[in-house]
Amino acid sequence: RLVGGNSPCSGRVEIRDGTQWKTVCDSDFGPKAADVVCRELQCGAALSVPRAAHFGEGVGPMWDRELQCAGSESFLVFCPMGSPRDQPCTHTDAAGLTCTRKDSCWGDTGFRLVNGSTACEGRVEIHVLGTWGSLCASHWDLLDAHVLCRHLDCGFAESIPRGGPFGRGTGPVWRDSFHCDGTEAHLGQCPVTALGASPCSHENNAAVICSGPAGSASLRLVGGGSRCDGRVEIFQHGTWGRVLDDQWDMQEASVVCRQLRCGEAETAYNPPKPQRGTGPVGLRGVRCAGHEANLTLCNTSLPESVLAAGIAEDVGVVCWGEWHCTGPPRLWAGRQVRLVNGPGRCAGRVEIYYQGSWGTICDDSWDLPDATVVCHQLGCGGAVKAVGSAHFGEGSGQIWLDAVNCSGAEAALWDCPAGSWGQHDCGHKEDAGVNCS
Repeated sequence: RLVGGNSPCSGRVEIRDGTQWKTVCDSDFGPKAADVVCRELQCGAALSVPRAAHFGEGVGPMWDRELQCAGSESFLVFCPMGSPRDQPCTHTDAAGLTCTRKDSCWGDTGFRLVNGSTACEGRVEIHVLGTWGSLCASHWDLLDAHVLCRHLDCGFAESIPRGGPFGRGTGPVWRDSFHCDGTEAHLGQCPVTALGASPCSHENNAAVICSGPAGSASLRLVGGGSRCDGRVEIFQHGTWGRVLDDQWDMQEASVVCRQLRCGEAETAYNPPKPQRGTGPVGLRGVRCAGHEANLTLCNTSLPESVLAAGIAEDVGVVCWGEWHCTGPPRLWAGRQVRLVNGPGRCAGRVEIYYQGSWGTICDDSWDLPDATVVCHQLGCGGAVKAVGSAHFGEGSGQIWLDAVNCSGAEAALWDCPAGSWGQHDCGHKEDAGVNCS
């Protein structure tokens, strides 16, 4: 987070370590790490990196490791860290940062587009007081949509389709009326008439199709479990085409995930025969360094001799860490945790979303520190009880984790020591659960 500045996008740099916020030392924080922080906070790029507690001195402990970022990472957690420093750093040496944007996700409200084939089209959803809901289309117009597209770095609004083309929402339907003139940086700057939740039907949800980032061909991933995994297709000259390559690896996959705002690349692969495409080829042969902002900035003009030397096949990626404008970034958004079959959202059987499907956790060695991490991660306070033996009913599908052994201080359940993903000797009668405070 950035603290002490005049906006959410400037201030003293602090990192959350376990349950504590720690001030970063200016000698450990360079321009590449600054770019990553601005990107993670959805604040654009680094504008300046002032030193010597420019935004005031912090309190509490100091972060004691150098951030050795390459500058292309989506989240700070992916940057290599140096060894703990020998000489202590003091709060008079606190690192500061000012990003190019003045604001990130405004207030306690965020916006996102869902159910589209790209990150720049879909049903409009608003995050209010911890809950995502749809927006009623009765007062939604093209000027409002222009502002949202600009806010999401998606160019301009091409259309605002009616009739629910991006599916039904499940939460409340907000009837708020925005009165944008089209020049605002985000919807939070537009006058608004807050009409609250309303009987507006889910078939009348607001939607938008944005032009997409300037100068970049649109990408989409098809055939996967979410918009952030699947076979890669590129939109050019009015049609979707396959992407073929003979040396597809993590460098190219990283660029695709970054362009789609899906976080980090987890897997680069060639789909098996039943999942291959059959349509026209949009791009054949691509070589990326891994830091490019979109796939068309990679080398796509390979000589015929190189193309003829290999067998070009359809390509796919699995990304994780999809981020939305919801306030604090959630590094684990590609892996999620939930409690089901309990009396409320803070008690129930523990389930994890991983590689496109929800699965359970085996109760072997499941105890209060493990439950504590889950409760903290969900914002449900502390753990009252860790239960096993399918106390909240048996789940189905995968059993993702076994022998979980948390200390209780971890930020997420998958940061705890445990067996390999999907490796266990359990049945669903041993599904773990928690009661949070």
